[in-house]
Amino acid sequence: MSGLIGRKIGMTSIFDENGKNIPCTIVEAGPCVVTQVRTKEVDGYEAIQLGFDDKKENHTTKALQGHFKKAGTSPKKKVVEFKYFEHEMNIGEVVTVELFKEGEFIDVEGASKGKGFQGVVKRHHFAGVGQATHGQHNRLRAPGSIGASAWPSRVFKGMRMSGRMGGDNVKVQNLRVVKVLPEKNLLIIKGAIPGHKNSYVTIEKYHEDSSL
Repeated sequence: MSGLIGRKIGMTSIFDENGKNIPCTIVEAGPCVVTQVRTKEVDGYEAIQLGFDDKKENHTTKALQGHFKKAGTSPKKKVVEFKYFEHEMNIGEVVTVELFKEGEFIDVEGASKGKGFQGVVKRHHFAGVGQATHGQHNRLRAPGSIGASAWPSRVFKGMRMSGRMGGDNVKVQNLRVVKVLPEKNLLIIKGAIPGHKNSYVTIEKYHEDSSL
């Protein structure tokens, strides 16, 4: 996989050449700096580490300051490793949004929006139990039985129950690149991607020689 780190700007819609309205997500993709090159001889695997979005030095540990100084760049807020690139990359090299082409398909990964503590109807799409009438009281969105009492006298692991929802890593695959705006480092992608506005995402394009 080769790709870039980006920031989700928000959603909009554009018209294609046939006049069809397409919902799109705008992503600020790069520029990213190569902060480390992993090799089989040293690290046991091959990968390219990219850094994105400048960070203040006084908010960066001394170890990371040295790491970014070795790459000849300012400290970065987000660092991600990618397993494959079309050509050999060197430390300090800059990768821009021109890595992508209009019309190609990509995968976008990010952390989904946090929803807080939610019940089973919202979290697991339960229908709720019982009826709204016949004397029933406040059980419309209840989970129902979660196990027998006499045996096994416990709740099985993995039982779908209320709990914290969202904040998970989600990857959406096969999204089409509608437009590339290199002068503004913007990528316009058809459809929705995970995460809230200004959240970091990784944008990858598949390569048949990739080991993933």
